[in-house]
Amino acid sequence: MKLAVDVRRHAYDDLLVLSDVSFTVADGEVVCIVGPSGCGKSTLLGIVGGLVRPTDGTVATEGALRPGTLNPVTFVFQDFALLPWRSVRDNVGFPLEHHRLSSADREARVSDALARTGLADFAGALPKQLSGGMRQRVGIARALAVEPALLLLDEPLSALDAQTRELLMDDFGRLWMGAGITALYVTHNLDEALRLADRIVVLSRRPGRIKDIVSVGIDRPDRTAVAAAPRLAVLRERLWSLIRDEAASADREMARA
Repeated sequence: MKLAVDVRRHAYDDLLVLSDVSFTVADGEVVCIVGPSGCGKSTLLGIVGGLVRPTDGTVATEGALRPGTLNPVTFVFQDFALLPWRSVRDNVGFPLEHHRLSSADREARVSDALARTGLADFAGALPKQLSGGMRQRVGIARALAVEPALLLLDEPLSALDAQTRELLMDDFGRLWMGAGITALYVTHNLDEALRLADRIVVLSRRPGRIKDIVSVGIDRPDRTAVAAAPRLAVLRERLWSLIRDEAASADREMARA
C-alpha cells in the first residue's frame, strides 16, 4: 500500500506544531522520521494513523489490500501496551478477537506471528516473566498477526538497552524483507534510522518542516558489513549536520521548561 502525506498545517490552539510536511511512502518501503525533540514526530505519526485530525491537510493511501490483511493500519508503541494477565499467545491473539475468523485461522495467525518473532517457546509466559526486548517482540507479533498493510512504529526501541536494540534491529530487518510491509518509523536514534530505513525524513525544530529526505541507498542486509561503515558514517554526519544546532536549542528549551 502506498501512502501520501500532505500536512499543510497542524496546531494545538495557538501552538503551531507542523507546517508543510509532504512526502510519500512507496509500497513495501520503510521510511524513518527523525528530528529534534518536540518537532512533531509522534504527532505526525498520529495524524497518519488517524488518531489526530490535522488542522489542514490530508493523508491518503493507494493500492489494494492483500487478501490476508485484517487491519490496514497498525501501531507498535514504545511502551509495549501488553495485557499483564494474558499469556504471550493470548496477547498476540487479542486483536484477532474482533474479527470473524475460524479458530483454525486464528491459531495459524498467532503461531505464525510467534514463530516470525522468535517467541514460539514463550507462548505460555506472562509479560512479567519476559525481558523488555521480549515484551517488545510480543508487541511486534501482535501487530503482525493482523497482517497490516501499513505499520506505524513510534520509537519502539527507545526504552531498551543497546544490546537488545541491536537484536531487535536485526529482527526488524528480516521482517521488512520477508513481509513486504509498508512502514513509517519514528525514532530519535540516527543509527537506528540508517540501519532500518530506505529513506529518512528529517524534520526541523517546531514547527516541524521537512529539512531534507535522505536516501540510504545500501541494501539492508549489507549495512552491518565492515565495507558499508564508511558510507553509513557519511550519511550519519549528513543527518547530524541537519539536526545538531536545532537539537541543542530544543534541549535548552526543555531544560528551561
